[in-house]
Amino acid sequence: MATILIETLGWIGSVLIVGVYFLNIQGKLKAEHPYYIWGNLLGGICFIVNTLAHKAYPSALVNVIWVVIAVYSLWKSSQKVKKS
Repeated sequence: MATILIETLGWIGSVLIVGVYFLNIQGKLKAEHPYYIWGNLLGGICFIVNTLAHKAYPSALVNVIWVVIAVYSLWKSSQKVKKS
């Protein structure tokens, strides 16, 4: 059961990150849009779980950094909203 959950999270992460990237490249979703940032954040979290379970530590580290960048972007966006 845990294996299915871990693999499902990996696939969900893939779909989220590639999906928002595709929409960005197509000009349908700007990189500053909350959906883009949240897609990357949630996808990165799914990848962290999956890569740690597979003991793929370099990939896990990249995804931790990916998530930190997304969290920072959300924080930065919230600061802009507070100023306006």
